[in-house]
Amino acid sequence: MTTMAQEMTATADGSHGTAASAIRRHELAAFLRHRREHITPEQVGLPRGTRRRTPGLRREEVAQLAAVGVTWYTWLEQARDIQVSVQVLDALARTLMLDPSERSHLFQLAGAVDPTPATACPSVTPAMRAVLEQLEPYPACLQNSRYDILAHNRTYGLLLCDLEAVPPEDRNCMILSYTHQDWQSSIVHLEETQRLMAARFRAAMAGHLGEPAWKMLLKRLRTESPAFREVWERHEVVSHRSKRKEFLNHHVGRILVDHTDLWLSPDVGPRMVTYVPADEESRKRLEKLHAIASER
Repeated sequence: MTTMAQEMTATADGSHGTAASAIRRHELAAFLRHRREHITPEQVGLPRGTRRRTPGLRREEVAQLAAVGVTWYTWLEQARDIQVSVQVLDALARTLMLDPSERSHLFQLAGAVDPTPATACPSVTPAMRAVLEQLEPYPACLQNSRYDILAHNRTYGLLLCDLEAVPPEDRNCMILSYTHQDWQSSIVHLEETQRLMAARFRAAMAGHLGEPAWKMLLKRLRTESPAFREVWERHEVVSHRSKRKEFLNHHVGRILVDHTDLWLSPDVGPRMVTYVPADEESRKRLEKLHAIASER
């Protein structure tokens, strides 16, 4: 097997990117071996047997559990230069029982972006959750640039639908705006909102065109929503800006709010989305909505 020193020597006259890729492959191989050797057969429902010499799981057992080829997985542990899909990385993460930090490390070493919206994002600190709570009765949430809802307060959780009833992988404002009936019925100017969100999404995606998570979200939207396909073909682009919005809440009725994005980094990425009542009646209705949410 080619050693790391030999591979690095072979790439001495190549690009820095090639050398960095070789380092990542060897780190990935070592990480996979370490995790495999520290999982017992009993943890994954396999019999130990009496002739087992390998500590932890065998390579063929990992391959079988992850539904990948044994030869392919062996090459991966040998740091071969092969392509690894996000679907396979997801299967390996589940097979090797990786925690959120280990899963993130796996995807980073593979040079891939985790397509699963994070339910526990490192940027969502206890302090930020406390800020969301302190903003109540005003609805507020944390979103990334893909419109994944990373965290929210109780009022926001009932603003457009019962968000707690939505599976974590579907808590994305683009998905909800184009496919979720309750969410759609709560937006007074739905077609205008959908068109604006698609234009913002296209503008944001320009910096992430090669990332699997963005491509998978786009593919899902185009597959599940004819309305999105029609709007997407317009190639409209707009930047984020504050806007007055009108919702028809199922619990308290019509609410008029001013939408503001509070950016959490210099990049157009994670942000805190807030809705402040635009009139006295909306303020009272948000207070009532907060009371309903607090009783749940």
